[in-house]
Amino acid sequence: MTAAALVHAVPSRAAAAPGPGARTDLDLGSANRRAPVAGLYDWSKAGYRGGAALPGDADINPDAACRITPAELASQFKVKPGDNADDTAGIQAAIDSIKTACSPTANYTKLSLITFPAGQFDVTRELHVDADYLILRGAGQDATKFAYRPDANTRYDTLTPDGSDWDEDGMTSGAGKGGWLWPGRGLFRVQSRGVDPAYSSDYAAAPANRKDIFEGTVNVHWKSGVKLRAKPGGTGFAARTGDRVVYLASSGSLAKLAVGGYVNVRAANTTKFYQQQHATGTGFPLLNMHMRQQIFQVSALDPVNRTITLDKPLEYDVPVTSTSDGSAPIDGTTYDSKVAPLVDPVLGVGFEDFGFTQPMPGLDPAAADDNYGNMAPDAEMHGIVFKWAVNAWVRGVRADLTGSHPIVTEEAKNLSIVNNELNGAWNKGKGGNGYFRGSRVWDSVYAGNTSTRLRHFTFQWSAAGNVVIGNSFDSDLNLHGGWERNNLFELNTVRVSYAHRSGSCTANCGEEGGGGPDASTWFPIWWGAGQKAVKWSGSSGYRNVFFGNEMTKQVTAGAPYTAYYPDRHRVYQFGWDGSAFHHLDVAGTPITDWAANEQRDYTGGHGVDATKTDAAESLFLKSAGSH
Repeated sequence: MTAAALVHAVPSRAAAAPGPGARTDLDLGSANRRAPVAGLYDWSKAGYRGGAALPGDADINPDAACRITPAELASQFKVKPGDNADDTAGIQAAIDSIKTACSPTANYTKLSLITFPAGQFDVTRELHVDADYLILRGAGQDATKFAYRPDANTRYDTLTPDGSDWDEDGMTSGAGKGGWLWPGRGLFRVQSRGVDPAYSSDYAAAPANRKDIFEGTVNVHWKSGVKLRAKPGGTGFAARTGDRVVYLASSGSLAKLAVGGYVNVRAANTTKFYQQQHATGTGFPLLNMHMRQQIFQVSALDPVNRTITLDKPLEYDVPVTSTSDGSAPIDGTTYDSKVAPLVDPVLGVGFEDFGFTQPMPGLDPAAADDNYGNMAPDAEMHGIVFKWAVNAWVRGVRADLTGSHPIVTEEAKNLSIVNNELNGAWNKGKGGNGYFRGSRVWDSVYAGNTSTRLRHFTFQWSAAGNVVIGNSFDSDLNLHGGWERNNLFELNTVRVSYAHRSGSCTANCGEEGGGGPDASTWFPIWWGAGQKAVKWSGSSGYRNVFFGNEMTKQVTAGAPYTAYYPDRHRVYQFGWDGSAFHHLDVAGTPITDWAANEQRDYTGGHGVDATKTDAAESLFLKSAGSH
């Protein structure tokens, strides 16, 4: 397939018929899922509870004490729509009451429910939704609205020296720093507030605008993680790709590991791993971190032989340390791989049928369109944040002009993000703002969503096993870097204008990686090349699949839209040579940057395996409905 065959002209936006938009009628249930297609990843268990239907009224706890009605919100918690009063404390008190009285005995078929009536609710601080098995439900995405106006203790008081972005490293208190809050504050945060005992005094002493640095630290790997040892016959590796058994170090407490619990298997970066990504030989430093990671459920624990068995095979090798594969140390330091239990994951939280926005007096909403800079860096607040969360969902929600990401993850598993409308952000520039963002997210489904006026839809930081199906985007499908792998993008409508480019910016701009704007314009796909992506995490990984999408790009201002990877029945596997990872290359030379290389032909042995076709409409579903 030549580049000329890859991209061909179609009518311009003005002349084209309206696109099909988001496919909100997809049957995502387990009975409608295809068996794994030979030679491809098994996505059949992606989404809420491995493919279970999202909860209905029959799954709500019949106990009236676990159903907070609009009338009870008003009478017991003083939360009333449209009264211009700050509803933050009352909403948090309602959530906390469910957490105390109902969550300990709840489950996925005995969910608690807080129902919000139509009208506007005013919020000034992040709402902590850490009550397991709880639904927050409104009266409709255009009826119930949360207006988020972050107060002085919520807005970021520490910015980078040039004032362009939130400075998480400069935001310190005691032994903690703002980076522990990553990906940053939001309107709703699905995350434990548990504080590790080592930080209890720091937490007590921290001012109001720093206490949340320490919340959730019960889950951090440097406190809960267990080091590893080499598997028998596997010198230097605790486990290999395809293994389910991981060998733990001979010392260290196993008290936080349990059958049925969740663990993040975190593999240390090594020089050889960076070399595999063609991410060496640059001015950017190699980093001691766990770029390869994934949350698993523990199916067996052997405390005598000190092993754990995972519920599914590993998708990457796990060296014992950053040098145990024969690599030289990075920055002169040996870094440990770990199995890190989620000590307090938040389970079974759902958001349904409401809208939210972040009003910014003094800023012009129209100025945020196609503006890939940060208009208010101290107000880079997200909408819904999932961190250390499992089996959660967002359904029928509308976001208009959030501070940054309307929905964002950071260590989450088995989410269903379905039939939402996400429109615009005030900050889409330096520091990676304004994405519809899936970071460190696994085995999740993003379906039927409409996304407009955002910077990207992204998978990054080892995101894997996810399905993106039937969405409507006016931004790119962005494999941002960090060894994301085995993700499926299918049946999406992606229509990207010329104005969708990092150079469209008024202030506090930034291209991929946080530098200055480049001269390129984003295409419907973005792929993280090692030489570029090493700036912040490393290259995109292997076998990210594009199938049956309608993708078009306006290459220059006023030009017609042109089709991109147009063969609807061809399976395009990026970063794959048919049997192993293959960095995208031109005539055998790995590309150093996706920018200016978007229209090259990488098939035929250059990093995109396009040898497989499939006659069905979907690789994921048996039937995608009549469309």
